[in-house]
Amino acid sequence: MDPSQNSTEPRAEEPAPRGEPGPERTAPGPAVSAQAGSSGPAVSGTAGPAEPVGPAEPAEPPPQSSPPRSRGLRRWAMDTRPLRRPAYRRLWTSTIVTAVGSQLTAVAVPKQVYDITGSSAWVGAASLAGLLPLIVFALWGGAIADAMDRRTLLLITNTGIAVTSVLFWAQAAAGLDSVAVLMVLLAVQQAFWGLNAPARSASIARLVPEDELPAANALGSTVMQTGQIAGPLLAGALIPVVGLAELYLIDALALCVTVWAVYRLPALPPLGAAVARRAGVREIVDGFRYIAGHAVLLLSFLADVVAMVLGMPRALFPQLAAGTYAPYGEEFALGLLFAAIPIGAVLGGLFSGTFSRARWHGWMVIGSVVVWGVAVTGFGLSDSLWIAVAFLAVAGLADMVSMVFRGAILLSAATDEMRGRMQGVFTVVVAGGPRLADVLHGTAGSSLGPRTAVAGGGLLVVVVMLTLAAAMPALRRYRV
Repeated sequence: MDPSQNSTEPRAEEPAPRGEPGPERTAPGPAVSAQAGSSGPAVSGTAGPAEPVGPAEPAEPPPQSSPPRSRGLRRWAMDTRPLRRPAYRRLWTSTIVTAVGSQLTAVAVPKQVYDITGSSAWVGAASLAGLLPLIVFALWGGAIADAMDRRTLLLITNTGIAVTSVLFWAQAAAGLDSVAVLMVLLAVQQAFWGLNAPARSASIARLVPEDELPAANALGSTVMQTGQIAGPLLAGALIPVVGLAELYLIDALALCVTVWAVYRLPALPPLGAAVARRAGVREIVDGFRYIAGHAVLLLSFLADVVAMVLGMPRALFPQLAAGTYAPYGEEFALGLLFAAIPIGAVLGGLFSGTFSRARWHGWMVIGSVVVWGVAVTGFGLSDSLWIAVAFLAVAGLADMVSMVFRGAILLSAATDEMRGRMQGVFTVVVAGGPRLADVLHGTAGSSLGPRTAVAGGGLLVVVVMLTLAAAMPALRRYRV
């Protein structure tokens, strides 16, 4: 894939995010020449996109801040101002389709593996088969997203995901019954997803102004969490009616809508680069160096690692459903436990109007991670299923707040030429953290008991997050 030609439009400069002066301030410093690798101010949506490639719409004018939202009850409801911007609205619409469709495949693959082998171990092995490609290609995809037109990259990768879904359908319809084929297709699909996710997330800051980034992230996160609830339910209802193979085909057809929505985006080439950028190992390493040199970015990643690795208890849900909550019905309890966190996240998104008014983004991240830890601790100590579900819902709401403001920090505190790589690392952290948590909590639950492991993990989240916040003030002092 050849990098796009550089935009010929002037780069719009804007002041660095506000905050207390001093060495702890970690947002990029004063503006310098807009060259590749410059550490100038974060480029938000005020930088106008270049002319589109091919028949896409003409580039829209630089997005400007919308008028303040009305007061009263509406100020608590979801902030939908980003949807007034046609380019973001198309990207968000494609996310709706992807959120539901991807869950159909996420249900179909393990179901098919289990039907072939009758072994949960093979189901777990198939899941791990997709993890390494996701990690590798998310990191590389972040570098590519900084080196070429992000719209073009999204078109290529969404098309690749759609073709993979068609191949999933073909093998199921042909009755191959081959776990090896399923694992290879899953690895290819996750590789395309790893290439896609950084470009998609990094594009948001070019489509909306900086003050609407929290609202845009809340809209996207709410849709993804809703898909995690609706997708599996829809899959369970469709399998007896249309069959398992057709789930793959439905996903492939839905992805055609996604490709069309991305096709209608404006061009999103690299900004301010004097020469074409590469997307190799050196550029990936430069991304990690950039994170290490900006404490607020490093802490935003560490906050998610702390919350997910130490405090994600999903590996213990089956044991808790079969033991502590067995009187409620094992299957019923298990379904509620898995649904509770996404439900809380969706509720948080629906009442996310206050996100757009928050300025101390660092404190929002710290506070939400602490609330997550407290809620997980309460879940671990709960004898009642309904109280346990309520605590998990609160945890889901806190996770939504954390996702929104960590995403806003990554988009506002990093320069545009680094945003793809930041989102690549973000994708790896989000995907890898819960899997590490499954291993940690599964081991601790076997030796200490599930409730002790859950409650202890929640307390560790609170202690470690507060210790990080006290020891490294950059996140506390970050505001926009």
